[in-house]
Amino acid sequence: MKICCFLLFFITLSSVAQNLEETIYLAAERFIENKKTESLKLLNKQESLFKNQVKSKEEQLALVFLQTHKAFYLFQQSELTKAIITYEDALNRFNENQLSQISDFDIIDNCLNPLGTLYTKTGDFTNALNTINQYIFLAEKTHQTKHQISGIINLAKLYATLGKHETAIKTVDEGLKINNSSETQKRHLLQIKTESLNALNLFSASSSFKNDRQNYLLHLKKKDYKKAFTAFSSYKKNELQKHLTKRETEQLYIEEAQLYFLLKQSEKALTFLNMALKMLLPEYNGDGFPTKHQLYAENKFIDIFDLYAEIETSSEKALQSLELSFYVSSLLQSSWTSQETKILNETNNRIRSEKCIDILYNAFNETQDTSYLKTALQYAENSKSSVLKTMFLKKLRLQRFPKDSLLIKEFKLLKTQEQLTSLLVKAGLGSKKINDLSIQLSNISMQLKSLNRRILEKHPNEDVPFQLTNLNSKLLKDHATLAEYFYGKNSIYQFIISGKSISLNRIEYNADVKNQISAFINLFNAPSTINNDISNYTKQAFSIYKLLNLKALSTTENAIIIPDGLLNFLPFEALLTKKTETTAFSRMPFVIENQNIIYNSSIILYLNETKKQKHNNEVLGFFPVFENTNQALTYSINEAHAIADYMPSKLFMKADATKNNFFKNASDYDIIHLSTHASSGDFVKPSNLSFFDDTLFLNELYSQDLNPNLVVLSACETGIGKLYKGEGAMSIARGFQYAGAENILFSLWQINDLSTAQIMASFYKNYKESQSAYIANRTSKISYLKNESISNVKKSPYYWSAFVYYGELVTPKTKNFTIYICIGILITLFIVFLAMKLKRNDNKSSRVPFK
Repeated sequence: MKICCFLLFFITLSSVAQNLEETIYLAAERFIENKKTESLKLLNKQESLFKNQVKSKEEQLALVFLQTHKAFYLFQQSELTKAIITYEDALNRFNENQLSQISDFDIIDNCLNPLGTLYTKTGDFTNALNTINQYIFLAEKTHQTKHQISGIINLAKLYATLGKHETAIKTVDEGLKINNSSETQKRHLLQIKTESLNALNLFSASSSFKNDRQNYLLHLKKKDYKKAFTAFSSYKKNELQKHLTKRETEQLYIEEAQLYFLLKQSEKALTFLNMALKMLLPEYNGDGFPTKHQLYAENKFIDIFDLYAEIETSSEKALQSLELSFYVSSLLQSSWTSQETKILNETNNRIRSEKCIDILYNAFNETQDTSYLKTALQYAENSKSSVLKTMFLKKLRLQRFPKDSLLIKEFKLLKTQEQLTSLLVKAGLGSKKINDLSIQLSNISMQLKSLNRRILEKHPNEDVPFQLTNLNSKLLKDHATLAEYFYGKNSIYQFIISGKSISLNRIEYNADVKNQISAFINLFNAPSTINNDISNYTKQAFSIYKLLNLKALSTTENAIIIPDGLLNFLPFEALLTKKTETTAFSRMPFVIENQNIIYNSSIILYLNETKKQKHNNEVLGFFPVFENTNQALTYSINEAHAIADYMPSKLFMKADATKNNFFKNASDYDIIHLSTHASSGDFVKPSNLSFFDDTLFLNELYSQDLNPNLVVLSACETGIGKLYKGEGAMSIARGFQYAGAENILFSLWQINDLSTAQIMASFYKNYKESQSAYIANRTSKISYLKNESISNVKKSPYYWSAFVYYGELVTPKTKNFTIYICIGILITLFIVFLAMKLKRNDNKSSRVPFK
């Protein structure tokens, strides 16, 4: 009897398992036949149940089939975020259960290809690149030419979207070499090539490939808007004869609206914008702007609201429209996990920020209402070092909740992500290794997205605007005035904030201003440039001082500079406060003679300081020296001896100054000092730093958790790197900031070995006395200028002003004379007491009767 019951139970289980697989396929097929909102609601409920029930590989495969069809529908309906989440779940399920072993299910066509496209459309460029590389590799491995070329098409589109048109053209050319591509695929490739050539003003080289769209883009590039509209109209007519998706139709409406705006036909532009908006929001009644609650993560909203702002004549409505663009952008950003993606997307936010600041600046001039200035400052600040600030705030949150398992896991994943990314940067990787790393990075990204949703529920977004009153108070305490620059396309804005006030200045940014700033920075490209024409230098240095309105900061002993754009590479200390005819550098009125100059990356970083453990001021130093080579740093030995004389230290010299020793020791020391060679990198290779045995690349620092009190980079160009709008230079210095160094001293150009050693010796001598890096930095430079043993040629700002200090204003320690005064008083009192006692004794003896 028991055996019969067991057999019946087993047969029932097998039947249920088989029925579940069939049930999932049936649910998917019913949805495919009737794709509607109500059908989707039912499918969502069924999917939720199936996820808890599936066990066998066959059931998992059935669920993958259902999810990919659901995701495709969501994609068509512009529900991009939901589509991505569904595709990601399907891909994870397919890979984790190794479903390729039991089926020939086309994961490329059904999942990887649309997922890569979705990543590109939502600005998630890192995940797009990783996903596209995965299915190109898989297609090549399985000899699926169609999918391989499809991947190359999407890869070329991605490069074109990023503005990497040369790479896009190269990718297209590689795709055209592959045999057996379809005519449709060839047309796609040639269209991408044509559009990239057009972007590079090389369109004539591909004139034989022209069609209506290419004609439209060509005339648009030439700003011949009437011809562009004629070509667009023809292109639109042909497109509407096809079976366009909802997204494709929306895009046509938006492009037509943009053309009407350029043709100064605002009413027609508004008509087509409203048509696009109505398609995106069927519930929208066209009355005013939609609310934030109605919006979702869709980049077409950004195009619409940005154009609304251009058309609007009301400043209030223009700002409201731009604010909606920022909001949608933030929704998209919430799904980005890599810093590369966040940085690449910052450009559009910067353009939007400049428009907002323009509007608010004009509103202030009309009303003198300082609330406009406060709002403008928030827009400027929001566009500053967003990735650095995000990492900084994450670390602050972890400090507050050190035992939170979600936050601990987040940091572990972020660290692994950066480690894998740093491996991808290295040259010479084979396609299999790149594919393996891409898969790992995609998996980590998916884990981070899931984790971020849980973290947000537990720790609601605390990224609130800073309070100007808090900034005023801190500036009063620090005896400082702060200047934050916003380097825009049309204007350079300068916010000046003191302990009591805020003001805003606008510098028109034209070719003359750009050349003026660039010319001054270029004076530091070689040691002889300034000395060859000292009068030219003094004129330029005073001219830039006036241009950047630095006199407004001269009323306090400390000036905090938050630079932007090209100003990141400008040594403010070396500017001159007035005209001078002298050629003696030691007698010139340099800014540094009157003030301490302290730099920072943003107001948020200035206001928020992390809790630091007790420090012992011990220095960890690395001095490869590179003796007996053409890159020998002979004087860095003197630098090492000076540190040993003034500071407790552990110094790795010559062959011991290895990359491995750095990683083993760096997190244990209060001060890190690196005296070596560095490079700002190029378009292929990132910024890097040389150890005796190996090179440390910028990306490798991103995976470190160092948190020293001070980092001193006594090496060339440690503050130079590829410049990204908003985020700044991708320099070695930034790498240390990302790793946790809040206070850092680094160089802006190639520096002289001897003068660096002299300045560093003076720096540590003064640091030992003051325990304040910004004071020691200024004092060492002034001491160098006043040193009579140094020739005038060597006192050129090229030799002493390369090093800039970013960080906090640590109050300098002064010698405590109180104890000496007290001891002195006690000694004096004791002497007086003894004198009085002796006097009394003398008096007593004089009164003794004589016998």
